[in-house]
Amino acid sequence: MTDQTNSLKAAYFTLGCKLNFAETSTLGKILSGKGIMRAAKGEKPDLCIVNTCSVTEMADKKGRRLIRSLATRYPEASIVVTGCYAQLKPDEVSALPGVDIVLGSNEKLLMAEYIDRWLIDRKKRTEVTPVFSISEFRPSCERGDRTRFFLKVQDGCNYFCTYCTIPYARGRSRSGVTEDLVNMAREAAAAGGKEIVITGVNIGEYGRDNGQDLFTLLRRLDEVEGIERYRISSIEPNLLTEEIIRWIAEEARAFMPHFHIPLQSGSDAVLRLMNRRYDTSLFASRISAIRTMIPNAFIGVDIIAGARGETPQEWDKSLAFAESLDVTRYHVFPYSERPGTKALLLGDIVSQEEKHRRVGLLTKLSDKKMESFMKKSLGSVRPVLWEQPSGEGRMHGLTDNYLRVEAPLDTSLINTVTPTRLISIHPDEPELIISEI
Repeated sequence: MTDQTNSLKAAYFTLGCKLNFAETSTLGKILSGKGIMRAAKGEKPDLCIVNTCSVTEMADKKGRRLIRSLATRYPEASIVVTGCYAQLKPDEVSALPGVDIVLGSNEKLLMAEYIDRWLIDRKKRTEVTPVFSISEFRPSCERGDRTRFFLKVQDGCNYFCTYCTIPYARGRSRSGVTEDLVNMAREAAAAGGKEIVITGVNIGEYGRDNGQDLFTLLRRLDEVEGIERYRISSIEPNLLTEEIIRWIAEEARAFMPHFHIPLQSGSDAVLRLMNRRYDTSLFASRISAIRTMIPNAFIGVDIIAGARGETPQEWDKSLAFAESLDVTRYHVFPYSERPGTKALLLGDIVSQEEKHRRVGLLTKLSDKKMESFMKKSLGSVRPVLWEQPSGEGRMHGLTDNYLRVEAPLDTSLINTVTPTRLISIHPDEPELIISEI
């Protein structure tokens, strides 16, 4: 890069999934290696790096709102936008105030090169590779300013669910090489990392493009000395095999009792309209297997309210199925119309008012299940990894089964795992547990 980079400061802004956070952390490392340092809190940046999401229309709106806010707050800064929104709607992003560089999914981790060119000629650039021309996998394993590392093992998706734009933003499924990913985990351990979150777009598809396989990767990662915890950020129910569940329950050294599984609907008719690759029977069997083999596991489930085709009768089935499952919490999303998706051809539109009513009912159900899970955990002693403190006098951490806890600050315990007794639910934060060490 040019000598001009040595005095530049960059601020990073990430929207969306854990994979985006992993890639933003990698960008921070790459750019700092080229002389562009992270702007300190309160310091005006020369560059604003925005890694966007586009999973819903609301995600697009958040991206636009953030970019406009940055242009107002830092009028002298140059804004670089990447991520799914940039891939899907590059011209729209380029027209936003303050934006100088727009990079698609394939160009994201090559950002340093594009910034270097911009510094030379100050010409506005939009560089987006057609998504189905993307074949290269670009790995990342970073933690940024977090305690946990995020290891990207897979990218893209071949599923083409009718409501989803992710394959059009991320491209076809492609995977890293097992040995390379294991070496990245070793490097994280050497850097003091204790926990790694395994990220990807469709992690269960890992290796199907290059002769690798997910179960072998998980077992190899489990052997890495120094890493005390792994979490799989999300996995499709049809790709979460009972073999993997049993291995985590009985043999795995460091894989935590924590699962995140997308359901999307509790109606088989709606699942077919969505082009999902399982039915409610299979989904229920996976939840039952986890609960039987790992009773204290945290099970988070994604569900969409108000999708096209979700008639009142199918909604009733979906809600009843959601109520029947022994899960920990639901991540509830209102159905969002996405341009170019096949779902737009399905008919049976749910009104916004009804959609919001359904979201409210699922959210109340989730709150009830989460409260029950937390209350059952009180009085128990569970291992907690303590994170970097975010406030004075207190520190927070996560139990092995993904409950967030708080305790008086002890800086000697940061980034260590300690047995911790769970005492009570925080009076002001219903998903936080007060604990003692």
